[in-house]
Amino acid sequence: MGFAGTKVLIGPSSFGAVDDSPFRLLVESGCTVIGNPYARKLTEDELVALLSDGVSGLIAGVESLDRTVLEQSDLRVISRCGAGLSNVDLEAAEELGIQVFTTPDAPTIAVAELTLGALLSLLRSLPSMDRRVRRREWKKTVGRQLNGQVVAVIGYGRIGRNVGQLLTAFGAKVMAVDPAYGGEVDGVPMVSLNEAISSADIITLHCSGEDEILGKQEFSSMKDGVYVLNAARGSLVDEDALNQALENGKVMGAWMDAFLVEPYEGPLLNQKRILLTPHAGSYTRECRLSMESEAVENLFTGLRRLEEGET
Repeated sequence: MGFAGTKVLIGPSSFGAVDDSPFRLLVESGCTVIGNPYARKLTEDELVALLSDGVSGLIAGVESLDRTVLEQSDLRVISRCGAGLSNVDLEAAEELGIQVFTTPDAPTIAVAELTLGALLSLLRSLPSMDRRVRRREWKKTVGRQLNGQVVAVIGYGRIGRNVGQLLTAFGAKVMAVDPAYGGEVDGVPMVSLNEAISSADIITLHCSGEDEILGKQEFSSMKDGVYVLNAARGSLVDEDALNQALENGKVMGAWMDAFLVEPYEGPLLNQKRILLTPHAGSYTRECRLSMESEAVENLFTGLRRLEEGET
């Protein structure tokens, strides 16, 4: 029935872990489903091997789908389980006749809520106070309120805008950086990156792409005692520069949910004033089910187009 005999590789190791109905949709459609045997982000060599032997569909995560991988595959449809496409060589995909889909709306609320939760935890030193209480140390930490803080949201797409709305509700003074917009968006002023970095008390990254945004020069331009959050891509932040900024007190606190190399094993593990999470922005039951279901439906759309000769 449906797509009998069509081979589909599942890239994300957590696909179907919350609710297996998206996985069952694939099976019930007749697809031959190939799982991720490594339970982690796939390397390029692993992708090439797994995509051999006539695999035409891919439910993709954040694995690198560059020209080298795509040219060695028989892929016809890539359905990204997530919003960004910086890990996919779109030019190569177009040249090779590979359809590419995303699920841009599903992660918005989950990532925005986690960002706010991480920020509040940093401002009030919740992790360190928790650890002290567990050690039977009844010692309070004087924190900061979000109300009145100047927050720069770098990247004002779906997630960034949702973060901006949540911050505004808390009484923060929000500015945003996004080359796609000018003037104001929903009352939030659009400013240059330099202005945002130099004037913000809090900087939170929600932009697409892989190019570095915060490097050594940018950290030196920040206000003393700034907070930095990254819920987007690991490559956006120079991790060594962030580590140094935490060491010298330029950065008072930070949260990283994305890293250049994952799983992360670098020097930030030794910093006490940073929250580290394992790229978990979209990991709510509601988000995972919505995102994975939409990814499967997008895959089916691409496969139907192939059958109907629309590509």
